[in-house]
Amino acid sequence: MESDGNTYYIVKAEVLPEVFIKTMEVKDLLKKGKVTTIFEAVERVGMSRSAYYKYKDAIFPLYEMNTTRMITMAMILEHSPGVLSEVLNEIANAKASILTINQNIPVHGVANVTISLELKNMMIQVSQLIQNLESMEGVNKVTILAKE
Repeated sequence: MESDGNTYYIVKAEVLPEVFIKTMEVKDLLKKGKVTTIFEAVERVGMSRSAYYKYKDAIFPLYEMNTTRMITMAMILEHSPGVLSEVLNEIANAKASILTINQNIPVHGVANVTISLELKNMMIQVSQLIQNLESMEGVNKVTILAKE
């Protein structure tokens, strides 16, 4: 299956390396509120925080596969008139709804911008939106920070 430009496989949990199973255990502990911090969760399951951070966005339960409702993107934009406006127009053309925008003060000619989007009415795949944004003049980098 392909989604967002990635290839996904359905694999039985019993054949996965232990680090993936422990990553899911950490995510489950956090989601259910059984722990309050990632440190506490990784300590409980016996894995390193670095391993958790390495794999946390690479493994998820099957039922979560196509349920992304929101994303948060970080972008590095050149400090030029109209760049942010063009980014917002591209998002509007895709029919995504902007939930929040945070722009830092430009330093050395670039500004960090974080935008959270609701995707329920979006007309294109997230991967296509990212490609469209990355190909725009003045957009230096686009990174997905979070998916829900």
